[in-house]
Amino acid sequence: MRRAEKWLFAGVALVGLVCLAWLIVAGVLLWAVLDPADWATVTEALGGRAGLLIFLWALALVPVTGTLRFLIARYITAPARLAEAARLRLDNPVDEPLKVDGSRETQQLADIFNTLITRHREFQEATDERVAEAGRRIELERGRLAALMSELRKSVIVCNLDGRILLYNNRARQQFRRLSGAAEVTGGAELMGLGRSIYTVLDRRLVAHALDTVRRRLESGAESPGAQFVTATPGGKLLRVQVTPVSEVGDGEASPTRMAGFVLLTENITDDMQADAEKDRLLQSLTEGSRSALANTRAAIEILADDEVDEALRDRLLGVIHEEVTSLSERIDELSASSTERLRSRWPLEEMLGSELVDAAVRHLAEEGEIRVAHEGNGEEIWLKVDSFSILQALAHLAGRITDEHSAGSVSLRLVRHGKRAALDLLWQARGEGPSDPAWENEPMQAGNEQLSMSVNDVMERHGGTCWHESTNGEKHCFRLLLPVAEPVERGTGALAGDRESRPEYYDFDLFATTPETHSLDDAELGRLTFTVFDTETTGLDPTHDEIIQIGAVRIVNGRLLRHEFFEQLVNPGRSVPAASTAIHGITPEMVRGQPDLETVLPAFHAFCQDTVLVAHNAAFDMRCLQVAENRTGVVFDQPVLDTLLLSALVHEHQAEHNLEALAQRFGLAIVGRHTAIGDAMVTAEIFVRLIPLLAEQGIHTLGQARSAAQKTQFARMRY
Repeated sequence: MRRAEKWLFAGVALVGLVCLAWLIVAGVLLWAVLDPADWATVTEALGGRAGLLIFLWALALVPVTGTLRFLIARYITAPARLAEAARLRLDNPVDEPLKVDGSRETQQLADIFNTLITRHREFQEATDERVAEAGRRIELERGRLAALMSELRKSVIVCNLDGRILLYNNRARQQFRRLSGAAEVTGGAELMGLGRSIYTVLDRRLVAHALDTVRRRLESGAESPGAQFVTATPGGKLLRVQVTPVSEVGDGEASPTRMAGFVLLTENITDDMQADAEKDRLLQSLTEGSRSALANTRAAIEILADDEVDEALRDRLLGVIHEEVTSLSERIDELSASSTERLRSRWPLEEMLGSELVDAAVRHLAEEGEIRVAHEGNGEEIWLKVDSFSILQALAHLAGRITDEHSAGSVSLRLVRHGKRAALDLLWQARGEGPSDPAWENEPMQAGNEQLSMSVNDVMERHGGTCWHESTNGEKHCFRLLLPVAEPVERGTGALAGDRESRPEYYDFDLFATTPETHSLDDAELGRLTFTVFDTETTGLDPTHDEIIQIGAVRIVNGRLLRHEFFEQLVNPGRSVPAASTAIHGITPEMVRGQPDLETVLPAFHAFCQDTVLVAHNAAFDMRCLQVAENRTGVVFDQPVLDTLLLSALVHEHQAEHNLEALAQRFGLAIVGRHTAIGDAMVTAEIFVRLIPLLAEQGIHTLGQARSAAQKTQFARMRY
C-alpha cells in the first residue's frame, strides 16, 4: 500500500469518527426537536434510529472522501513527486523541466527547483571543465599506459592480494579465450574479467608459493624480486607464469615497502613443449637407432673387405648397407624437417589484412624505384601471417630484377587464395629479351646499393611457403609468393561489438582496496559488490511451458558498468518460435536454428556470473525461467538476486510507472535494442548503477538492507 493511500484511509477514518460523534449529537437534537409523529415516520423509513444515524454518517463520508483525496493529491502526493523528480535531476542529465500537478505554491516551488537545478548544472559544468583541464595530464599518462598494455606481446594480468583481477590487456583476453572450455559461447569471459579470481585458471598453491618467494626477495632487497613457474590449466594447456610484485612504498623506515598486489606475465608454451618433446624423440631415435644401423653397416663392410666372399653373400650385404643407410637418411630428413619447422615457428610473423600488405607494397615499390605499380584486387578479405618487412624487401628485389632483365615499365600486385594458402602475385609484361625462366629467388636480395645475406627463397622458407615463376607465351609473366593464411582477427560479436575499443584495456585500480572474502555478501556495500545484470527472451510469457531463446548479460564491478565484458547468446529451443513472440523481440526461427541448446548455453552463463549478485528487471520472471531449467540442465543459480522493479518502487514510491521504458525515461537513458536480451540487460545495468546512490540516501547501503527493503514493496508479491 502506498503512503498516499495510507494517508487517505487514515484521514477518512478520522473524519468518519468525527462525523459519527457529530451525527449522534445531531440525532439526539433531532429526536428532541421533531414531533413524535414525524420522528416515527423518519425512523420507520430508515429502519429505526440506528439506521437513520448510519445513513447520515455514510452519506457524510462521500464528500469527505472526495475532499480528502483532492487535498492529499494536491498538498501531500504532489510535493512528494516533486521531491523525487528534483532528486533525479540532480544526478541525471534529464533536460525536461520539472512539471507537477498541485497547488499554486507547489508549482511555484517547481519553478524554483528548475531555476536551482539549472544553476546547479551550470556550476557543475564549470567545475567539470576545471577538473577536466586539471586531469588532462593524468588522462594522457593513463592513455600511454593503456596503449603500452594494449600493444604488449605478452599477456599481462594485474591482481590484488586476494587474486582478484584488476587489470588485463587484450593479449590476456585472447589467451584466456583459447583456454576456455566454452569459448564459442562465452568467449572466455567466464575466466577473464575485472573482479574475477585468477584462481579459476591457476592453482592457488602455486601462486601462493611464488608470492612467498617474492616477499622474501623483497625483504632481502633484491633488485628483481620476481618468481616464475609452469602450470597446467584445467583444459590441459601449459602456461609459463612470471610473477612480479606491485609495491606500495611506505612512509619512511618505520613503514617499509610492502606488496599491494602482483603482476602475472603468462605465456602459452604448450606448442613449444610439444615441439621440444618431438625434437628430443627424434634426436633419441637418431642416436639410438643409428648405433645399430652403423654397427650393421660396419660389420657388412668388414665382411665385404674379404675377397673370398661369394656373390650371393655380397649382394645380401650390399642390401643391408643400402637399407641401413636409407633408414639413417630418413631419420636425418625427419629431424631436419622438424628443425626447419621449429625455426619457422620462431620467426616473428604478424597477423595482418592482406589488402594492407598489398597497399604497403605498392607504396614501397613506388618509393624504391621508377617503376609504376598497380593493384589488381578482387575485394576478398584475406588475413595473412607474415613478416611484412622481409616480404617488402623480397618484392622490391624482384621488381628491381624485372626492371633490369625484362625492361618492364610497370608491374601489378594481386592477392588471391591458393588452396589453404594465399598467393601474392607480381605481374608484368616483358618488353625485351629476358630469361624465360629466371632464378631470382635463389640469389641474394638487393636493397638499394646494399646486398643482403638472405634470398627470396630464404624469406619464403621462414614463412613456411614457396615461390616460383610462371610465363605465358614468353610475354605475360608472374612471380608467385605462396604465403600462410591467418585466422581473421577477432572483431567481436553481438549488438555491442562495434562499441568496443582496442584500448584502453580493462582496469579498475580500486580493486586493490577490496577484500570481498572478508565480508559476507549481505553485509557488503552495494558499491563494492560485483553484479551480473541479465535478461532473457523466451518463446512466450509462461516460464513453466515456454523456452529461453536468448540470454544477455553484462557485469558491474565497483559501481562501474563494464561494457566490454558481456554475455550474449541465442538458444535453440527445440521448438518453433511463435510469430507473436517474434513481433516483440524480433528473434525468428531461422535465427535460432543451428544455435547451441540450453544444456550448452546455461552452464556457460552460470560460469560467466559465478561469484556475483544477479540483477534483473522483473527478476521473478527471469529467475523462474532459470529455475524451470534446473532439472534438465543440472545448473542451479543460488546467488542473491536484486530486482530493479522493486528497487524503483522503493525509491520512487510516488511514481505511477516502474516499467523499463518509464525508468529509462526517468533517468534520461536511451534504450538500444529494446526487447533484445543484451539491450534490456544493458539499460537495466545503467538504471541499477543510478539507483545505488538513491538507495543510499534512504539509508540502504548493503545488499542485505536492499533485499530486505525490496521485499516490503507491493510488487514483491509477484509470482510466476
